[in-house]
Amino acid sequence: MKYRAIKGTRDILPGETQRWQRVERLFREAFARYGYSEIRLPIFEETTLFARGLGDSSDIVEKEMYTFPDKGGNSLTLRPEGTAGVVRAYLEDNLGGEGGAVKLWYTGPMFRYERPQKGRFRQFHQIGAELFGVAGPEADAELLQMVHATIAGLGVPGLSLQINSLGDADCRPAFRLALIEYFRPLASQLCENCRRRLETNPLRILDCKAEGCRALRVGAPDSREFLCDPCREHFAAVCGLLDDAAVPYVVNPAMVRGLDYYTRTTFELTSTGLGAQDTVAAGGRYDRLVEEFGGAATPGLGFALGVERLLLLLPADVIDEAPRPVFLAALGAAARLAIWPWLAELRRRGVAAEWDYEGRSLKSQLRRADRLRASHVVIVGENELATGRVQLKDMMGKTQREVATADLIETLAPTAYAEGG
Repeated sequence: MKYRAIKGTRDILPGETQRWQRVERLFREAFARYGYSEIRLPIFEETTLFARGLGDSSDIVEKEMYTFPDKGGNSLTLRPEGTAGVVRAYLEDNLGGEGGAVKLWYTGPMFRYERPQKGRFRQFHQIGAELFGVAGPEADAELLQMVHATIAGLGVPGLSLQINSLGDADCRPAFRLALIEYFRPLASQLCENCRRRLETNPLRILDCKAEGCRALRVGAPDSREFLCDPCREHFAAVCGLLDDAAVPYVVNPAMVRGLDYYTRTTFELTSTGLGAQDTVAAGGRYDRLVEEFGGAATPGLGFALGVERLLLLLPADVIDEAPRPVFLAALGAAARLAIWPWLAELRRRGVAAEWDYEGRSLKSQLRRADRLRASHVVIVGENELATGRVQLKDMMGKTQREVATADLIETLAPTAYAEGG
């Protein structure tokens, strides 16, 4: 039987993983600068957690969740996104017990049963962050600045930050009613999903990617016209803070998020390099979500991005280079015995070190050293063992010299540190 990866999943192979490491490292560094701490979440949770957090009418809950009963008869779901799990941990572990801002970030695989396509998989990976306990517009602007700066720093083409305000529980009902009244006469022209949601969640029509629905929303009501004074002032302040920080943005009144929990500020970062499905990262404010999960009223906001989609946009040279190793080439059984403790000591000192397992010819070992991008090759044979001096070949400088075996470790360790990173 020939085994293959499950449809919608894939192997991320050496070489490509270096691109992943670059993205992950830059976001780790950004989160550290902005005061976020890492949280690691379970892969699966109770099904009701996601149904409550994402909303029963969302595509994720209706169609895409991997849900299964465990042996105790409990309904469990592989996590389709990160926010619900972070909120659950925030409450269960009393992370907000000391008051003030709580900043958390996460990364890892998520699971959604949808049609696999370029940049979209059934097991995909997200990087995201959540901020709890701050209601003011400064938190919104800071999150937007962080996400925009980090993604822009990766060289994403045609990057655009689009922002909007969805209002809150006081003013959104009027906007929702206006949308129903606008789209009801057009219902026959909407896609099947949007016709079904028209009466229950009309904001989702604005988020639909179907071309017909996108055309119909051109004359739809503008959410900004329905904002109450506090929401209007909050959004104006967010825009002003972005202006002061020189963060470019576009106000897009048709931009909403597909999940029920968002309030006030929502945003998407889009790129011209992705076609119609152009979103790179997205998020917004969710001031009612913690309360809906059984906690005290707590303001919150966050974002997430799909790593696979982001990588589609990055230049080929956006990688984290592996350290250049020192290669120890041994000629003969005695030489192989001699270099073994040297390999161990170099690695103990933090130096990447490689050798040939099969005892092949010097020519073959030098070819392998080239493939490994070795910074130096140490050549050890019978003559070198007899004289106590080995040949040290600088692969980048194209020079070669003798080094006493007693001095070899001290010679290589600082050199490898300087040139191996």
